[in-house]
Amino acid sequence: MTTPAARTPEHEPAHGQSGARVAQGIRDAILKGDLAPGERLRQEELAARFGASRVPVREALRTLAAEGLVTLVANSGAWVAKLSAAEVTELYGIRERIEPLLLQYSIAGLASETVDRLEELAEQMEQTTDADAFILLDRQFHLLSYSGADTLVLEVMATELWNRTQHYRRQFVAASRNAGDRRADLDHRLMIAAIRSNDAQEASSVLAMHIRRTLRELDRLPGVFE
Repeated sequence: MTTPAARTPEHEPAHGQSGARVAQGIRDAILKGDLAPGERLRQEELAARFGASRVPVREALRTLAAEGLVTLVANSGAWVAKLSAAEVTELYGIRERIEPLLLQYSIAGLASETVDRLEELAEQMEQTTDADAFILLDRQFHLLSYSGADTLVLEVMATELWNRTQHYRRQFVAASRNAGDRRADLDHRLMIAAIRSNDAQEASSVLAMHIRRTLRELDRLPGVFE
């Protein structure tokens, strides 16, 4: 009878690789709204969900805590981060300053094919009636518009700010689309026109207004920060 060979470390994925995989899975679930702000994150449930041991789950939670997506409480546990109105206001204030600058840096580096893709995304947003689909397309649109920038810090910062405010942007999109508010669609078209004409100042001004309006409308929505 042959004894099965024992599993050695080289047969197992490194904890770092597994931790990154679990972190991405949890991050995706938070961004999609499958895990809501304030929801408890239990290590044993996450380990079963992602087919990992508790060590990479703990690594993943620490990574996400550093990104502001998870709140860790010593000797208590982990929760999906929940922001106050004051925190969202501050994050949107940062976005309003960082993202227009990033867009200015990006415009000269955007290929014509990329701008064509921005136009396609804008058309898809105009046509969809599904808020979740709009959220995904909107995220693709804006992050793609920044992809021409040659920066070491700003693009990473912008992505993390988008991640931290995703839940609240979803609330805004659902309310505005249900109310027939199409101003975001117009903003996207104005940004594309400015990008095509290489007018970085106009594009960044439209974007700043776009971000500012989202925050203003969020402040008016009942129950968002409860």
